[in-house]
Amino acid sequence: MNFNSYKNTITKVMDSIDIKEVEILTDLLVEAYVKNKFVFVIGNGGSAANASHFAQDLAKGTRLKHDQPKRIKALSLTDNLPFITAQGNDEGYDSIFEQQLRTFAAPGDMVIAISGSGNSPNIIKAIEWANNEGLTTIGITGFDGGKLKKIAHHSVNVILNDMCTSESIHSIIFHYIILEMRERLKDLD
Repeated sequence: MNFNSYKNTITKVMDSIDIKEVEILTDLLVEAYVKNKFVFVIGNGGSAANASHFAQDLAKGTRLKHDQPKRIKALSLTDNLPFITAQGNDEGYDSIFEQQLRTFAAPGDMVIAISGSGNSPNIIKAIEWANNEGLTTIGITGFDGGKLKKIAHHSVNVILNDMCTSESIHSIIFHYIILEMRERLKDLD
């Protein structure tokens, strides 16, 4: 594959994304801001890096001024290494996100789960718990969306059978959402 071919693939996949799904996610994030709810972001591997980046951009990148009193409460649960390693060691890796949600989340909060395959056991377990506890759940997926697309309340699916490029497109979507939220939050403050 040469760069032109790769660029064409990205363009084709971007054109296939359901814009309504992205708009719903943005609306839900604005609602979380208005209602002062926490937004938790989770993922594994490259999706963990995207989770970390997206949570940071939500918390800092949507602020219009450094002294802005109200902010989006966003946190990536992929960044809590002591908790992850203790939980993984003592009770298994499948529970690393669910147990953090049990500790930090409350009904009405939001969980954004990023999973290229949509089938990571620790993601599925966390979303099942969140659904049962009254949290709003969103799955950000690649491939066919896997189980995550089926069980999350809302989803943004990048229909592409390539993990690396799916993760890249997820990042593009997240950056768009940050730019859009900056505009929307101006009208709310």
